[in-house]
Amino acid sequence: MNMHAHSLQVWLALYCILVFLAAIAGGWLIVVLRLNHTRMQMAVSAVAGLMLGIALLHFVPHAYHQNQSVDRTMQWALGGFLMMFFLQRLFRFHHHHTGEESEDSNPSGAHISQPTCLAHGLSWMGTTIGLSLHSIVDGVALTSAAFVDAQHEMIGAGLGVALAVILHKPFGAMAISTLMAASGCARNQRKLVIFLFALVTPVAAILFSLGANHYFSASPAFQGNALAFCAGTFLCIACADLLPELQFHSHDRLGLSIALLAGLLLAIMLGHWGHANHTPQHQDMLEDYHQTHHH
Repeated sequence: MNMHAHSLQVWLALYCILVFLAAIAGGWLIVVLRLNHTRMQMAVSAVAGLMLGIALLHFVPHAYHQNQSVDRTMQWALGGFLMMFFLQRLFRFHHHHTGEESEDSNPSGAHISQPTCLAHGLSWMGTTIGLSLHSIVDGVALTSAAFVDAQHEMIGAGLGVALAVILHKPFGAMAISTLMAASGCARNQRKLVIFLFALVTPVAAILFSLGANHYFSASPAFQGNALAFCAGTFLCIACADLLPELQFHSHDRLGLSIALLAGLLLAIMLGHWGHANHTPQHQDMLEDYHQTHHH
């Protein structure tokens, strides 16, 4: 059993490092790129499609798995949508831009009003909160993957589950980084947020391996409601913030439409083969580990 515990620690450390590096690579890639107006609009359009897919194909199904209620899932999703919508209405309509573009379009050097900057921040902050919540759930999958490897004492027994978490992590980080760039956030701020986001899944995985899964599994309905609420916020960000602005662009209509479909296709692909199947099986495997470890 001690050997199993040691093996679990080794596999978990390896998977946590890979997840962290994957998120950093995806998020900082957008940081180092110089996004002009056209590239920024393409990126935002792709993120809008990705967020639509994440909300409807990832968050909503996982929410239902947790709370076992279609009505409650959609009620919380509607609540999340309305909350984000009215927050954005409070801070007025705004346009995404890059730092270079704002200088060209404002030769007088006038600064964007504080309410508009706050409205910009709502989108990336809401996205970060939603993806971070889902990253906590990823921690369960990552720990279960390491547990399977330790139990079977063979390379790659749980690699499929771990790869599912690792593969979709860069795209979540890219979405956050893109929206922060569109909001005019400084590079250092974007790097810090991506660094903290990259830590969420590894930290959650380590806590679950130490026994935090007992608290996590004690309130599945709460987790499902929270995921559904985040699904609503994602839908609002995509439909009421990102897509309407792209709709008014008379140029690059074909390119922006293709980018939107590409983001949606990516979400579908991640749901099909690149995303962990978050079911109670993960918690059951962790319970088995704690029983064998403590006896």
